[in-house]
Amino acid sequence: PPPPQSLHSSLPPSIHPFLLMAFSLTEMLSELALGCLLFPGLFTLSKRCLKKLPLNGWEESDAVVVSTRIVSTVQAVMASSAGIIIVKSCSRHVLEDRHWLTNAYVLFAVPYFAYDIYAMYVCHWYKYKVKGHEGDVSYNRAILKNYLRKELLMIIHHSVMFAVCFPVSVFLRRGRGDFFVGCMFLAEVSTPFVCLGKVLIQYRQQHTLLHKVNGIMMLVSFFLCRILLFPYMYWVYGQELGLPLHRVPLELPALYNMAALLLMAPQVYWFSLICRGAFRLFRRPRSKGLPPPLQEHLNGCVPPSSSPSPSSSPSPSARNFPPN
Repeated sequence: PPPPQSLHSSLPPSIHPFLLMAFSLTEMLSELALGCLLFPGLFTLSKRCLKKLPLNGWEESDAVVVSTRIVSTVQAVMASSAGIIIVKSCSRHVLEDRHWLTNAYVLFAVPYFAYDIYAMYVCHWYKYKVKGHEGDVSYNRAILKNYLRKELLMIIHHSVMFAVCFPVSVFLRRGRGDFFVGCMFLAEVSTPFVCLGKVLIQYRQQHTLLHKVNGIMMLVSFFLCRILLFPYMYWVYGQELGLPLHRVPLELPALYNMAALLLMAPQVYWFSLICRGAFRLFRRPRSKGLPPPLQEHLNGCVPPSSSPSPSSSPSPSARNFPPN
């Protein structure tokens, strides 16, 4: 007897594209929904668990900040792992080789950037909050303005990621260049070191060996995976087409070069901040005691008679770290 026909072969050919489109849309929505649930859910779960830690002086603000770093680290580990898998699988023909994880992880990670904008604001609010002023509309508005001013570059970066890079990666590539998308995922290799550095600075552990070792790892990983990454991708593209490195920008459309420049520019700026922070760290003379607590007032928000608690005041050294 003839083999049984599949569902697709038993339907009219005109219906096949609609079935594939419906299946693809369902798959995309499920990956987006998973990201929407995972990152805020992990943040909430981490905050609830950390609030219960029996530590002296441990407050809700501490749990919020550390939870944000945990979520960023988890996302970075997943993105880096996906990048390694994609790059290894697509390294033979970097333009045409494909891997299902490429679009899947882009869809899954897009909600993270929207979540992280909100999480950064929550951390900023806890840094500058003053007891008795939490319900003051003008106070909260001033905190929001200060947040937008201090984190403007990071907000623009995240907004570009989900408003521009997401549709380009999923809809406009036409299935080409999975290798290069995987390379971009590898930029997250430095994020766990950035997060740990921020936590150590928050709890004034700049004098420890762990902070210095982490600083070196952050400096090296950031340079390799966020600065050298772009020349490396140009070099790989040139090898695929038999072109020397210096001719690759001339062969690419100007729009591609402009996009690479815009993506690389903030990385260079953040790397300069890391270098400046590392220089100050290793230049600083040893002191037996911990550095004195520093206070920083929110302009226009904190009355002259009130000041944030030392645990909620950001250290100036923290500004030498790029946002994660």
